[in-house]
Amino acid sequence: MKLSLDPYMFRHVPLLELPGLVADLGYQWLELSPRDDFLPFFNHPRVDDARVAAFKAELEATGVGVSSVLPLYKWSGPDEDDRQAAVRYWKRAIRITAELGVDVMNSEFNGRPEQAARSESQFWRSMEELLPVFEAEGVRLVLEPHPDDFEEGGRAAIDLIRGINSPLVSFLYCAPHTFHLGNDAPGIIGYAGDLLTNVHVADSFDHTGSSGLRYIVNPPGSTVRVHQHLDIGQGEVDFDELFESLAAVGFDGTVTACVFAWEERARDSSTFMREKITDLLMKQGMQL
Repeated sequence: MKLSLDPYMFRHVPLLELPGLVADLGYQWLELSPRDDFLPFFNHPRVDDARVAAFKAELEATGVGVSSVLPLYKWSGPDEDDRQAAVRYWKRAIRITAELGVDVMNSEFNGRPEQAARSESQFWRSMEELLPVFEAEGVRLVLEPHPDDFEEGGRAAIDLIRGINSPLVSFLYCAPHTFHLGNDAPGIIGYAGDLLTNVHVADSFDHTGSSGLRYIVNPPGSTVRVHQHLDIGQGEVDFDELFESLAAVGFDGTVTACVFAWEERARDSSTFMREKITDLLMKQGMQL
C-alpha cells in the first residue's frame, strides 16, 4: 500500500523543488495533480521532455515517487470540439506519465449532468480513442465520479467502469465526495471489491443535513454542487467506517491525502493528515 500526498496546496512551489518538499513532509509518494506549469486544468500540457527529465531526476534524488498523475480534461463534454481537444491533451499527458516512469493516471468522468446521455456518448467515444494509447504506454486509468459530472453516484460509476471491460481501468473512492456518492461507504466499497485501487482522503460536511441547509446557496433551488476537502475530523465523514470497509475488502492500493481548504497552513495540514491516515490504517491492521 502507498500513502501519497496531493500537493495542490503547494502548486506555487517551483516544480523541481516539489519532491524535496514532499519528502520534508514525511511522504514517499505524491499524486501529481494539475499545475499551471505541468498539466494545467482543461488545457494542453505545458511541459517539454527536458523538463520531464529534470523533474524525474529530482524525484530520484529525494527518494519520492509519483503514485499517479491526475489530469482533468473535458473529454466527456457535450461540445465535440472540446472533446477532440481533450483527447489530444490526454494523449500527450499519457506519454508524459510514461516518460516519468509512472504507470497510473487518475481522473474524473467530467461531462454535464443535465446532458448525461450526450456526455456518456462522448465519454465512450473518447475511451475508444484513448484506451489503445493507455495500452501502448502501459499506463492504468483510475476513474472517480465527481460532483457535477455526468455520473455522480458511486455504484452507478462502478457499473460504468465495469462496462469498459478493461483490466487497465479501475475505481477511485473519494472520501470528501461521500455525501454525493450516496453516503454508503461500506456498500460502495464492498460493491467495488478489487476494482477499487485508489482512495482520496479528506473530510467534508453532509450537504444534505439540516434539511439541506448545512450549506446555504443562493438563489434557492440552485443546482450547484457543494463540498469541501478538509482535515480529518473537521467534517462529518465517518473515517472509522471507511477504513473498516477498506480492510474488509483487503484494499492494498494507494491512499492519498487531498486537503485543499487550508493553504495558509498547508504544511501542518499535510503532516496531520499523514499521521492521522497512518493511525487509521494501523488501527485496521493495514500496512504501508
